[in-house]
Amino acid sequence: MTSHVPNEARVIPMRPRATRPQARPTAPPTAPERRRPAVREPLWRDLVGDILRQERLAQERTLKEVAETARISMPYLSEVERGRKEASSEVLAAAAGALGLGLGDLLARAQGELVRLASRHTGPGRGPGASGARFDGMCLAA
Repeated sequence: MTSHVPNEARVIPMRPRATRPQARPTAPPTAPERRRPAVREPLWRDLVGDILRQERLAQERTLKEVAETARISMPYLSEVERGRKEASSEVLAAAAGALGLGLGDLLARAQGELVRLASRHTGPGRGPGASGARFDGMCLAA
């Protein structure tokens, strides 16, 4: 008498199966047309870099000229203009000074651009913490 055993692997669990908690019902996924687009907040370094580049181009000056006047390496100034480097206040003051701007002028322009972009993304009174109050100040923390 021979018994025929199928040629299949048999898995024997080493640990008993843990009982899983029941899944909570989830809301149906939102249709793509109803989702709010993810808006990336502008970074300070991008704003400052854009302003430096715009001012340099408005003066029709080369990156090399401004870097030499500011005593900053040309590759580093290029990185700052492209928003790739978070420049120190000394570097920003030097770059702004080479363009005939004060550090306060540069930061005020960046703050104005930030306010403009933020209001475009959130709209008046729709952003987080919108209380209807308007703030014209700027706060920099180190």
